[in-house]
Formats: sequence, C-alpha cells, structure tokens
Amino acid sequence: MTQHPFLSIIIPAYNEEDRLPQSLNKILQFIQKQAYISEIILVENGSNDRTLAIARAFSEHFPALKVYHESQKGKGLAVKTGMLQASGDYRFICDVDLSMPIEDINQFLPPAVSDADVTIASREAPGAQRFGEPEYRHLIGRVFNTLVRLIALPGLQDTQCGFKCFKGAVAEKLFPHLTITGWTFDVELLFMARRLGYSIKEIPIHWYYSPHSKVHVLRDSLRMGLDLLRIRWNGIRKVYELQ
Repeated sequence: MTQHPFLSIIIPAYNEEDRLPQSLNKILQFIQKQAYISEIILVENGSNDRTLAIARAFSEHFPALKVYHESQKGKGLAVKTGMLQASGDYRFICDVDLSMPIEDINQFLPPAVSDADVTIASREAPGAQRFGEPEYRHLIGRVFNTLVRLIALPGLQDTQCGFKCFKGAVAEKLFPHLTITGWTFDVELLFMARRLGYSIKEIPIHWYYSPHSKVHVLRDSLRMGLDLLRIRWNGIRKVYELQ
C-alpha cells in the first residue's frame, strides 16, 4: 500500500536539459534523508530539448518522481498542473536552478512553520541574503515588487522568488482558479489567497543568482506589468470571490 506523502515538490521545467540531472539528483538525495514521505511532481512544458526524456529516464529508477508533459509554455501553467496532480499535505514549488538550497525546504514546513497557510521564500525579509546577483537585476526586481505592493499585495516584500509552499487544501482551493499562465502567476495566487483570508508568511532565505534565467527582462517586464493591472481589475470585478 502506497503511503500518503507529507510533502509534494512541484518542479516546472522548460528547456532544462543541462541543469536537470544535477538538480534531480540533489532533490532525490534530500527526500531520501527525510523522516517523512515525499513525492516529486515534474511538469515539462513546451521544451524543445531533452528535458522530458531526461525526466522520464530518472522516473524509471525513482518511483517518487512523477513526470507530466504540457504542450503549452508558461511557468504558471506547469505549476498549476503539478499542484493539481500532487497529493501531499504540503506542496512546494521548486525551481530547477535550486537558487535556494534544497535543504532549506524544511524551513517552510512544520514544525518550523505551523501558523501559515502559504509560506513564500523572500530575498528581502530580515535575515535574507543574495549572492552573485547583478545590480541591474536586483533593481528591476525591486521596481516590480514596488508595483506589486502598490497595485495588488501591500506588505509583501518578495512575491517573485520561485520557492513557495501551500497547504494541500489551500492549493486545491486556489489553483483551479488560476488564470495567468506566465511569470506573474505568483501574484495572482497570493492575491486570491488574501481575498480568501489565508495567512501568508515570508521566510528569509539565502539565494544564489543563476545566470541562466528564463526571464527576458524587457519583453517579460511589460507583460508582467499588464498582468498586475489585470489582477487588480479582476479584484475590482470580484472575480476572485471564490466560494
């Protein structure tokens, strides 16, 4: 009889053939050392390299790894698919680059955290540290977060770090209603979470910059700005007043 997982690790993967083998090895080694049961849900979406083949090859040897394919691109879409396929009591979004050390996942789980429905990694909360990030990337990120706080989520210092944890029941409530499939999906999720009264806690982390980011600063910044306005408009129209 298969044991119910305490933790699901959801990994969105787009054109990650170079980084994926090392990252999967680290994640698999991590879960094998834990006292609780874990599963890994990897969702490949729209890749044109060997990401899917590599993931499937790993899954043949590691039953805890489940691999799904989405033909359309979009990190938000991949995360949504993974969250709704997962079954863990806690469901953690994990970027392939592991810019936050995988061992730090336990900071987001009981007993370290027991009073929050959603915990998000923060590069800005007191105690957080960034390593190797170019100044221009940091500046662009802070400008975007200022817009996020002004338009949608006052008080949250870092909504875009790629590591977030949701209680299973909270994930099942929020993710079916996610409409943004690109980079700004995080803001929409957190906006919905607040509308429903869920508690959100920022966890300070050590974060290591990866020079192979999939974000294209100029093109994606405009799209993300428009997404913020869309989220705010949806809020005014009470689109997120979920029952």
